[in-house]
Amino acid sequence: MPPKRFNPFRIPDELLNDPELAEIIQTHLPSNYNFEIHKTIWRIRCLKARTVALQMPEGLLRFATTLSEIFKRFGSRSYKSDNGDLLQRKDDNVSSEVDIVILGDVTYGACCIDDFSAKALGADLLVHYGHSCLIPIQSLSVLYVFVDIAFDMAHFIDSVKNVLPSGVPFALFSTVQFVSSLPAIKKSLQESGFNVIIPQRLPLSPGELLGCTSPKVSGVNFMVFIGDGRFHLESAMLANPALPAYMYDPYNKILTLESYDHASMRANRRRAIETAQSAQRFGLILGTLGRQGSPPVVHLLQRRIEELGRKCFIVLLSEITPDKLKHFGNKVDAWIQVACPRISIDWGTEFEKPLLTPYEAAVALEMVDGTWSDANPYPTDYYAYDSLGPWTPNHVDNRPDVLLRASKKLPTASCDHDRHNQ
Repeated sequence: MPPKRFNPFRIPDELLNDPELAEIIQTHLPSNYNFEIHKTIWRIRCLKARTVALQMPEGLLRFATTLSEIFKRFGSRSYKSDNGDLLQRKDDNVSSEVDIVILGDVTYGACCIDDFSAKALGADLLVHYGHSCLIPIQSLSVLYVFVDIAFDMAHFIDSVKNVLPSGVPFALFSTVQFVSSLPAIKKSLQESGFNVIIPQRLPLSPGELLGCTSPKVSGVNFMVFIGDGRFHLESAMLANPALPAYMYDPYNKILTLESYDHASMRANRRRAIETAQSAQRFGLILGTLGRQGSPPVVHLLQRRIEELGRKCFIVLLSEITPDKLKHFGNKVDAWIQVACPRISIDWGTEFEKPLLTPYEAAVALEMVDGTWSDANPYPTDYYAYDSLGPWTPNHVDNRPDVLLRASKKLPTASCDHDRHNQ
């Protein structure tokens, strides 16, 4: 019988059943959080990584030191692979300990992945927690850990049954921490007579929402979102202004009907665009918080501004605040920020000068029509593969050929987390 091939994606039983590791996980980490410890250790071993960087949102930082200690302790152990070979470092006789570096800067989302800092520190692997894979990283190996969070699905299902009408189609969404639960919820509700649809907008996982990217759904009467805050839900509400939206908080177990002031939002954004249309000097901000900024989008808008005979100043900023932009005085008539669209949408009125998103800049610079209504909603397609135009980072014009080829195969942002798409 021929020997088994080495499969780096198959975690060996010896590691999965390590009693010492199991006890540490059970003792020091919450049982309803899945940090994919075994997968991470095996990835460290397969890559023969000597330096590993950990990046996570502030809500998970309290677990960072525990994770660091686990990976230092078990990342240097030798485990037999599925073909029986003993996987060791090439130079284990020199040093067997893995160096773990915690990236402690603020991390708002997957757009903030900081491969630059990880690479500068000499990391062989970056483990990014709590977000899906939006931005292709080629400079070093990256492992995305969604951190699936188990919650009381039975209570959520009962809440839906008690409050919402059966037989009426509705869309089911969540943040990435809960997307693994959506198929089971859908199955249970459908068995009780509910018509559940789990929409998807690539490269996001089915049912996943981001604050800047969400699907426009059809054939449903309302939306239900599972998450502990409105930020991501508001993206779906912008994309589907005519649909009632319910939010279920899995921590306080409350289902609520949410509302959004679409009229005020549209009026504010329309006013900013109209003011910027007469601007002669634009400040073009490239966000430097992780990978928030997109140089191709900045260059596109810069070319358009210069084509119209206007001036453009490129400014790099990690945090965009009214006080920061005040320092530029009257030398800038309008700002365009290529960082996070929600900065403009949510807080744009706090800035003295218009602060446009790339899409709004495209409207102001006559690159696209900007008429919004319930039938033609304000776009929430910032990281979508099917976005309106090249003023978004993942538009076909801004993706490498390898991503273009992959997009035709309908990939997901979950990288090697394909179980969410079963």
